[in-house]
Amino acid sequence: QAQLVESGGGLVQAGGSLRLSCAASERTFSYYAMGWFRQAPGKEREFVAAISWSGGSTYYADSMKGRFTISRHNAKNTVYLQMNSLKPEDTAVYYCAATEYYSGSTYPYEYDYWGQGTQVTVSS
Repeated sequence: QAQLVESGGGLVQAGGSLRLSCAASERTFSYYAMGWFRQAPGKEREFVAAISWSGGSTYYADSMKGRFTISRHNAKNTVYLQMNSLKPEDTAVYYCAATEYYSGSTYPYEYDYWGQGTQVTVSS
């Protein structure tokens, strides 16, 4: 069973950048496609980005294209989310998730394992 731990969140001014990391305990990390989601207070969990098992394919929500970049380092069992040009509306708890079968999925229910989340706050 994969265990996921996010890090890298924090407080940043609008226009700034943050890099989130998600470390997986599972030795077969490369067998999982990965995704990032976020949830703001009072809102549903929202798809942010996803990456295939090999890292060869990436997927983004429209509002993140051009600002966010997802990547992975399978030897380090880690997936990253580089976030640039941050906006106050990006404020949320960010979660990473792993799925064995649904690479690129935008649906939270298709992910098998979740991290505990990391808070990102963007001030105006």
